[in-house]
Amino acid sequence: MTDIGRTARAFKVLSVETRVQMIELLKSRSLCVNALAKSLGITSAAVSQHLRILRDADLVLADKKGYFVHYRVNAQALARLKQDADRLLQFEEA
Repeated sequence: MTDIGRTARAFKVLSVETRVQMIELLKSRSLCVNALAKSLGITSAAVSQHLRILRDADLVLADKKGYFVHYRVNAQALARLKQDADRLLQFEEA
């Protein structure tokens, strides 16, 4: 996938408000599905579907801790997305 394709995919994934809220929650600490569901006021099944999409886009990482899987943001991927967005949105008038 090209840099442009990766950036477009990340923007598409983050076009859903719930996923942006999940990223905001996961920036401060790792959380399991049930904790995310409680914080967001949605079902754990809905959280799992959103997490699958975020993981496929490499924006979220999973860590197994005992019986639970805790999710956290992929800091490197977010930093790369920020650089890509800055480059895309930089505008120089002619």
